[in-house]
Amino acid sequence: MKTLHWIVLIGLFAGTPAILTAAEATLESVLKPLVDAHKGKVAIAVKHLDTGVSYNLNATEPMPTASLIKLAVMIETYFQAADHKIDLAKTITLKKADKVPGSGILTYHFSDGTTFPLVDAVHLMIVYSDNTATNLVLDQIGLDSTAKRMESLGMPNTKIHSKVYRRDTSIFPDRSKKFGLGSTTAADMIALCEKLHKKELVSKEACEAMLEHLKACDDKDKFPRFLPPGVKVAFKTGSVDEIRTAAGILYTPAGPIALCVLTKDNEDKRYAPDNAGNRLCAQVARSVYDFFNPPQARKKGRGRENRRGETCRSVAPGRRRENPRGVRSRVQNRPDDRLGDSSTRFEPRTIRHRRILHAELGRSQNEPIRSRSFFSMKSSFYKESSDEISRQVEARA
Repeated sequence: MKTLHWIVLIGLFAGTPAILTAAEATLESVLKPLVDAHKGKVAIAVKHLDTGVSYNLNATEPMPTASLIKLAVMIETYFQAADHKIDLAKTITLKKADKVPGSGILTYHFSDGTTFPLVDAVHLMIVYSDNTATNLVLDQIGLDSTAKRMESLGMPNTKIHSKVYRRDTSIFPDRSKKFGLGSTTAADMIALCEKLHKKELVSKEACEAMLEHLKACDDKDKFPRFLPPGVKVAFKTGSVDEIRTAAGILYTPAGPIALCVLTKDNEDKRYAPDNAGNRLCAQVARSVYDFFNPPQARKKGRGRENRRGETCRSVAPGRRRENPRGVRSRVQNRPDDRLGDSSTRFEPRTIRHRRILHAELGRSQNEPIRSRSFFSMKSSFYKESSDEISRQVEARA
């Protein structure tokens, strides 16, 4: 575990600005209280993928994965596609016998006989954690291939043991009994995330495709839950009974951070957004984000965060700035609440509205108008402006 002094030195020698505050905090001091308060077994691994700063807690201990193991299945699928053992464009057919319960959409929303390419099954497996799609993928790549691939990558503890909801297909009966669907370590998940980020798995194109699948993961109860809006996360999760897991990459202003949280034997077994395991994953993600992106650094070094979690440069009072969506705005620090006199520069639409307002109130164009008069007016141009803004927002959504 490196202290802040080492982090600052690393930043200086790497030619990058120091991203932490002067407080001698460590990742352990930030994360250990969360772990201690959790009622269950926890393993955590963190690594800043630019600086190498890391933290590990029980990171080499094998833990159950639940659906998180589908990340490894996806990687093996792309390896086989690169080796021409399978074709991601191959059409597969959904049969009634393929359908299994649990997470996903194929079982509940698609008819028997539906056809789609294998790559779509991979997408469903990652984005919606679709159990039926996972089994369809496993039928194509072989059940034992994922474990062999992980062993070749130096990760012998990362295995999928059977098809989902098909314990009778288990090729690792003892591990199935101990861990359930799959097993891994937090360190293995971090290593896989780092290889994906560095484009070291299969090919650059394959890594980019896999990351796009992961960025579309729809589980908002874990890593994304407490992160600032706009922070992208490429990740996969798992949830079953007393197990909650998550692993992926947080794309932050301070750089990409690989994070894995594995839990088991949780006291809270509820299938609810505020499940304690879900909250722990979310709290750890936010704590890691704040550790590498402290408020002082966001304000002074990289700009302030707006309400979407995006950063923009600070500007002096009265200066015009361009916000991340390209909508120009004006920053005014006036001692009163006047709408401004004729010397104040506004956007063309605002100038037009200001002139209309002066005319409606019977005021001189050089006479300031108090803002409460402006907002109390039910003027046609005010509604017009609001409608225009709404149309712009909808067009960009």
